[in-house]
Amino acid sequence: MTSHMIEAGKPATRLKSEALAVLLERGLVHQCTDLETLDRTLSEGPVTAYAGFDATAASLHVGHLMPLMTMRWLQKLGHRPIVVLGGGTSLIGDPSFRKDARPMLEEQQIAANIATIRRSVERLVDMEGPDGAMLVDNAEWLNEFRFLEFLRDYGSRFTVNRMMTFDSVKSRLDAQMPLTVLEFCYMMLQAVDFLELARRHDCVLQVGGSDQWGNIVNGVELGRRDGHKLHGLTVPLLTTASGAKMGKTAAGAVWLHPEHLSPFGFWQFWRNTADADVGRFLRVFTELPMSEIDRLAALEGSELNEAKKILATQVTSIVHGPEEARAALQQGDALFSGEGEILEPTHRMPLSALAEGLGLLEVVVAVGFAASNGEARRLVEGGGVRLNNRIIDDPRRRIAIGDLQANDRLSVSVGKRRKALVGFE
Repeated sequence: MTSHMIEAGKPATRLKSEALAVLLERGLVHQCTDLETLDRTLSEGPVTAYAGFDATAASLHVGHLMPLMTMRWLQKLGHRPIVVLGGGTSLIGDPSFRKDARPMLEEQQIAANIATIRRSVERLVDMEGPDGAMLVDNAEWLNEFRFLEFLRDYGSRFTVNRMMTFDSVKSRLDAQMPLTVLEFCYMMLQAVDFLELARRHDCVLQVGGSDQWGNIVNGVELGRRDGHKLHGLTVPLLTTASGAKMGKTAAGAVWLHPEHLSPFGFWQFWRNTADADVGRFLRVFTELPMSEIDRLAALEGSELNEAKKILATQVTSIVHGPEEARAALQQGDALFSGEGEILEPTHRMPLSALAEGLGLLEVVVAVGFAASNGEARRLVEGGGVRLNNRIIDDPRRRIAIGDLQANDRLSVSVGKRRKALVGFE
């Protein structure tokens, strides 16, 4: 299988396809099974492409945003996206580049996760009209297979020799960590997904993260044995300028669903982008024209903070909608003025909550600095939480009337940049 490695923003050849040219310019292409053939396929007319996401958590996170933005661009440029939510594959969990097996989930939990993930996906791609995006669950076909039937139909099409060559498998074995037969079969199931989508919906392209390369190649090869000309494309693993994997904070993953991270907490994550990452993130995560991105990326000093606010507002608008983005921007502007003077509350809670006994952990979660009490506890015990500018390291701390500042306000902060003002009324 030919593999083309792509340097972000620098197409290797003159392209016929507008879609592929845009993806390359935006830095959304890392590897491609055959760049020239895919370019020709995309230029000949609309194609159907898919990206898959297992429902191993109740929300997708920022790490999933790159393939979703790729699907969004493909749709804007005339192609049809399919988003596969892995009701079947989530029962196993993708072992790619993991050091241990994922926890096993019950079908009921997977179904609940899919329901919340669906709401985020529906905002990112257009579901309307006959050419609208499709959301499908791979349990639709995977749950229909009987074990012996699956082995007979597909077992002979995969070799252990070939599967052992993929980095996702080699890395686990090189670390001398066990890889169960269950996990080893995961790449077979994902390959069957691609074949089923090709048969059912004439899908010819799979998009995934760079850690999905081996799984995608298996699907392309399986499809070709069945007479389908399929293509694979991966997006880069995006790291910050410091080399850290993007999408993690002290409070955990940066979730896309508002029940797990508030739109304002999401906005703050992007507003706190390091200076060196602003231009790259504007290319990847917004739909601003490249000329405007180049202008914003060239700003320096305090002016670059305006570019960060634009980045934060643009991404929040895509993920949570324009109204939530405007509200988050207003909250950000209200939170700091001049030398950082806090003006208006960015979160509100009933005053009666204090009489009922309000815990610090509950407040940290309510303002979006943690997705659960467990994450909030770790932040507090690590000395990362300030209450009215004083470090509080006792997770049992209760909030009382005496803690409130003037006008019944409470200042809560995590680190130097994440700050919120809670108003009680």
